[in-house]
Order: sequence, then structure tokens, then C-alpha cells
Amino acid sequence: MYETLLLKQSEIKQLSSMKEIIGYVETAYSVHVKRKVQMPAKKYLFFKKYEGDLRIMPCFIRGLDMAGVKNVNVHPNNNQHNLPTVMGLIELVDPKTGFPIAVMDGTWITNMRTGAAGGVATKYLAREDSEILGLVGAGMQALTQLMAIKEVMDIKEVKVSCRTCSHRESFAKMIRDDYGLDARPVDTIKEAVVDSDVISTTTPSREPIVKRKWVSDGTHINAMGADAPGKQELESHLLEKAKIIIDCWDQASHSGEINIPVHEELIRRSDIYARIGDIVNGIPGRENDKEITVFDSTGLAVQDVVTAWNICQKALEMGIGQNINFLQ
Repeated sequence: MYETLLLKQSEIKQLSSMKEIIGYVETAYSVHVKRKVQMPAKKYLFFKKYEGDLRIMPCFIRGLDMAGVKNVNVHPNNNQHNLPTVMGLIELVDPKTGFPIAVMDGTWITNMRTGAAGGVATKYLAREDSEILGLVGAGMQALTQLMAIKEVMDIKEVKVSCRTCSHRESFAKMIRDDYGLDARPVDTIKEAVVDSDVISTTTPSREPIVKRKWVSDGTHINAMGADAPGKQELESHLLEKAKIIIDCWDQASHSGEINIPVHEELIRRSDIYARIGDIVNGIPGRENDKEITVFDSTGLAVQDVVTAWNICQKALEMGIGQNINFLQ
């Protein structure tokens, strides 16, 4: 009998650590640039009345024989409804028959694989002596950035910037209490950026909030917040002066950090140094301690499918989850 495995978030959380997910994401980036992946750029439905959107992200990995699709929303005002800003569902499909192998929560996987992307980029692009992390934004994405970067960098200090004073204070306290790191809230984005070795931006800003003059030579930036057309966190002049690494040109030029500079013809495809998968597969990342490196992460369906597939296999081995026959 064919049955579909159902996995809820509490079950998925038992099945993988951030360290493991960083490994899954590295694998995803690697197979993506080897042209072993069929992955159309994500499609958007915009709910302008509600200031939200829904993204549809399918993927088939020929080399690993994995297939699936994720539906994920971004609704920045969801705190008014006591719901997460980002929620998702992932369906894993047997490429041979099209049968739904699993339907699983994608919210936790989305957050963790996005954090892991920043971890992978920091591993390859930050200076080896990096110690100070600046967080611009203090939501769930900032937390998973911290979790991942902690795995690849010896963090001595964390600076937390957020529009809401009480939230940045509580976020910094959480980092101190839960992760044993020296963390402090700062009043301005400038304070979070100046003298930081690694910066992660995770805001929904539609105008540049990080200026070139604040960023020291040798800094690495994970630009995670711009994930839809019209969003931008970094000053265009900063991007013009940086070594830019992307995950996927089609998505980055349409809806990533570079989407506005590309539209304004300030940045062209020839200005992009590499894809992160190229660097995972062996081309040089950071080449000297003076470079400013920027990773423009848009989030790829291949990250979700590789991560979800590995978690699903663990669940099947451990007997976790429920089975249902949708064809009955």
C-alpha cells in the first residue's frame, strides 16, 4: 500500500541539527552548479491588500533522484495574528511515479536552511580572524543566522540592531543566556555595522539601510532580507565596490539584493564574481583580507528539497510521523 508520511514541525525539529543542515545546504549548492538540478525560478503571488506574498518553489535533483515543491509565504505583519512571518509546506515526490512521499511543515526547514546558507557563505568568504558579528534585524532569520555562523566562526561579540528597543534588548539577552555569547543591543544600524567582521541583514527594507562608508575593508556581508522585487538593504555604491556572490542569477537579478542595482544598470551579470556553489566546489572565495564580500541569498528550492529529503529519510528510519493514504 502506498502511504504518504506526514511530519509536523515538532517532529522535524528532533531530526536535524544546524550543523547537519549546513552540510545539506552545501550539498544543495554543489549539485545546483553542476547542472544536476531542474529548478525554475520561484514564482510569486502578491497579496498587496494584505502586504504579503506566496512563493512556489519546485525542484528535481537528477543526480540524487529527489523531487519536491515548497509553498512558502512572507507576511511581515503576521505578528498581529500571532503567526510567523514565514510559513511553508513541503511536498516530496517520487520522481518515478509522482506519488507524494511526504507532506511536511516547511516553516522550520525554511528558517534553518536560510540560516545555514549564511553559515556556508561565512565559512568560505569571511576572514579567518573574524570575531565580531553585526545583526541588522532581530527576528527568526537573525536567530538562525547566529546559529549557523556560530558553527563556522569563533564569535567573540554580537551587536544587535532592531527598530524596537525592547526587542533588540531581549534578543541580545537571549543570545547571552542561550548561546553563552557576549551580545549587546545597539541603538542604530550604523553601530551594528561599524567594525563588525561579519554582518547579516535580515530586514524587509525597500530602501538601503547599510551604507558603504560604515563598512570596513575585509568585511563579509550576508544579505538575506531582499527576497522580492523592490527590496534592498545595501547601498548600491557598496555593491559596486564589493565582490558579489549569488546563489542563482535568475532569482538574484529578479528579487535578490542586487535586483534594484541590476534594474538601474549599475550592476551587470559580468560584475558577479561567482555563485556560492562554484565556491563550494572549489573556486577561490575570499582572496585577500581587504576584500568586501557580499553574499546575495535568495533561497533556492534545491536547499529545501535536499534538507527535507534527508529529514524524511531519518523520520522513516526512526518511525516518526503519521502515514495517510490520500488515494483512499
